[in-house]
Amino acid sequence: MSRPLRTIVAEQGAWAGQLMWEAVLDRGVPAGAGPGAAVSEGMEHDVTQNGFRAEEIDTSRPHPARIYDYLLGGKDNYEVDRAAGDLLADRAPEVRVGVQANRAFLQRAVRYVVGSGVRQILDIGTGLPTSPNVHEVARALDPGVSIAYVDNDPIVHTYANALLRTSAPTAVVLGDLREPAAVLADPEVRRVIDFTQPVALLLVAILHFLTEADEPERVVAELRDALPAGSYLVLSHATGDFADRVEAEAVYNNATATLNLRERAAVERFFAGFELVEPGLVQVPFWRPDGTAPKGSAEIGFYGGVARKV
Repeated sequence: MSRPLRTIVAEQGAWAGQLMWEAVLDRGVPAGAGPGAAVSEGMEHDVTQNGFRAEEIDTSRPHPARIYDYLLGGKDNYEVDRAAGDLLADRAPEVRVGVQANRAFLQRAVRYVVGSGVRQILDIGTGLPTSPNVHEVARALDPGVSIAYVDNDPIVHTYANALLRTSAPTAVVLGDLREPAAVLADPEVRRVIDFTQPVALLLVAILHFLTEADEPERVVAELRDALPAGSYLVLSHATGDFADRVEAEAVYNNATATLNLRERAAVERFFAGFELVEPGLVQVPFWRPDGTAPKGSAEIGFYGGVARKV
């Protein structure tokens, strides 16, 4: 019987796991499928955490995390993801600049919340590891920052488990944003996050994959209510306010999650119960920029903001 990557990593170290993942993704073969295996549509992969069986890995359809990785210049993606990313870039030419700007916003926001005294981060919708990762940014300021990474994609979970665990308190959890109570109660989350102390909740480029039927405002409110005063919400969200992106939105119709662009007022409602810090809710390249905003920033379709719970 083939062993899951998580077992190999435990025996041989994260670097061996990274090399194996690179080979797996280059070949288009799910991890743990065994030598010479090929991708089958709907193939299940036994990635387990505390006895929990992961969802099947679907390599027949593009996945938002892998599309995002491709647009960032990463290599942890399949041909179906690259095709979707190219189509998205064709329909929304600013998208590559936009995802880079969103990533830069995340890094600035993490530096801000850690600089404000927060020493715990709950990152939901982590996505595939991209350096510098959240823990690298945070621990450059304070090596003792505790971080819980949460994602519902088994590929993301396995890869992140191999690469993101460090000596400081870190958890990598297979969990779903649409089930906030389960995320908050997860033993691994509770192991590294003390909810009696301020927490930075990161919901970066994730809520736009929730439909209205998923009740995203309720989801955020449930997470907010678990946080003590002094906590922060870091949030970014895709929008069509600055250019017509109906065709770009349609690229995700065949993906594992649909894209749901929202107007500014709808995004702002996610901050209910928090106080936005300056400059408020703005396009991500204009949130406390380190320098000059990149060319084409005026059309970047991401809102971003940071807010404090009082």
